[in-house]
Amino acid sequence: MANSKIHTFNTISQFHKMSGLPKPEHPLLSLVDYGLVDYQTDEKEISWIQNFYTIGLKRNIQGKFRYGQQQYDFDEGLMSFVSCGQVVHLTVEKITPKPSGYLLLIHPDFIWGTSLSKSLKQYDFFGYAVNEALFMSDKEETIIEDILKNIQREYHSNIDKFSQNIIVAQIELLLNYCERFYQRQFITRKKSSHQVLEKLERVLTDWYNDDNLFEKGLPTAHEIANSLNVSTNYLGTLLKTLTGQNTQQHIHSKLIEKAKEKLSTTNLTVSEIAYELGFEHSQSFSKLFKSKTNQSPLGFRASFS
Repeated sequence: MANSKIHTFNTISQFHKMSGLPKPEHPLLSLVDYGLVDYQTDEKEISWIQNFYTIGLKRNIQGKFRYGQQQYDFDEGLMSFVSCGQVVHLTVEKITPKPSGYLLLIHPDFIWGTSLSKSLKQYDFFGYAVNEALFMSDKEETIIEDILKNIQREYHSNIDKFSQNIIVAQIELLLNYCERFYQRQFITRKKSSHQVLEKLERVLTDWYNDDNLFEKGLPTAHEIANSLNVSTNYLGTLLKTLTGQNTQQHIHSKLIEKAKEKLSTTNLTVSEIAYELGFEHSQSFSKLFKSKTNQSPLGFRASFS
């Protein structure tokens, strides 16, 4: 992979050409039949950076697809999301039957000046460092496919002053359904979700057990997410769905747990404990401890006397 050429697709037309497709009917928007994609290369692995958004509904995928740091977790019948400026790696495999589904390509110029231009990147599934693809039921797939075809019908029609607003509204509807389905997936795919919780517990335990904690300082949500190979937004959404607490609250909960252990089992002063837990000022530690427990550190220690 390290030796593979990285292609750059600045336009949807360039992607069409690489995929063996005719020129797009609209320069800034295209719904591609994935079964017609035939990458025009002898490379077994393709890497590219695309300067447009892609929303994919793909079935019967046999190759490997990497977006961000690790391989995409996918199976038959899924949705994937790729943002502008992201690196995509794909292993090309000629298979039978051919994959099917759709790719919706959206150039940022199409949504420029609309409400969607500001909100699109806020959808967590575009920013996952390691992406768990969206798995869907047949009913959910039908909903998504209908919206995709509505978008296609609209840009196939005669363009008028209403066309852009109607298409943008359809894209927003599509994304809102995907957000709903992801929330459902977080809850129903308990095994993978709980594995993340277990890893989070280990990462926090190791962090607070480090002898150099004062030099490292308290972990940030971004640092913890990086340790788990997921984005900050993904981790926050997952934790909020499963536990009702965000990442920062989990960080503080583990900190308070460690502080209680030291207060109840050692003779260290509050200042010494604050220092060992990465606080430069003991007052900051005491303030946080009281806000989480309704007791001062010394008050908590006295309850064990």
